[in-house]
Amino acid sequence: MTDTPLSAAARDDLAAGLAALGLDAALAEPLARYLALMLRWNAAYNLTAIRDPREMVTKHLLDSLAMAPAVAGVPTLADLGTGPGLPGIPLAIATPGLRVTLVESNGKKARFMREALRRLGLDNAEVAESRIEALDRPGQFAAITARALATLPQILALGGHLPAADGVLLAMKGARPDDEIAALPTGWTVRGVQALTVPGLDAERHLVTVARVPAVAG
Repeated sequence: MTDTPLSAAARDDLAAGLAALGLDAALAEPLARYLALMLRWNAAYNLTAIRDPREMVTKHLLDSLAMAPAVAGVPTLADLGTGPGLPGIPLAIATPGLRVTLVESNGKKARFMREALRRLGLDNAEVAESRIEALDRPGQFAAITARALATLPQILALGGHLPAADGVLLAMKGARPDDEIAALPTGWTVRGVQALTVPGLDAERHLVTVARVPAVAG
């Protein structure tokens, strides 16, 4: 069975979105292959509720890539509850120097991601089929991320053991989550909240960076 080809309109949306984000046009080809594979598997495995290819370009690919500048220079990233690989696989495609661990407990989604990594030749990404809280790699990541997973306190309750001492949580959110920020657990603080513009998306998006409170010397 061949992958579902993307329409010309979906490819045009992807090309225009990459240009608007200031990303290399050459990324369109591997991103289109990833999305085509997702479309085929989605028919049997229900990887995502979004079915329209153009909507998937905007809400999956471009939405994920809007945070690409935040991972520039980051060596290791754990993508928690990644589902079919979002945002981790688009970020791995766009940032070859980034090592991405895709954390997902759903076996069908993990199987899809392994196939996607194989088909795309993505050597800088791996699948960890595990519950987030059970992933036994404490302090091994420069950053963790989560997209539409849970509240900030819940993300830290599940995955707060994974960032290094100077590591951060890069959380993708819709509206600015001031209530969640106010409820951060002891020992964590917000380093920044950045409004993001996702090409083609008429909705608020924010990237919240959370870090450990520095230890007081002495």
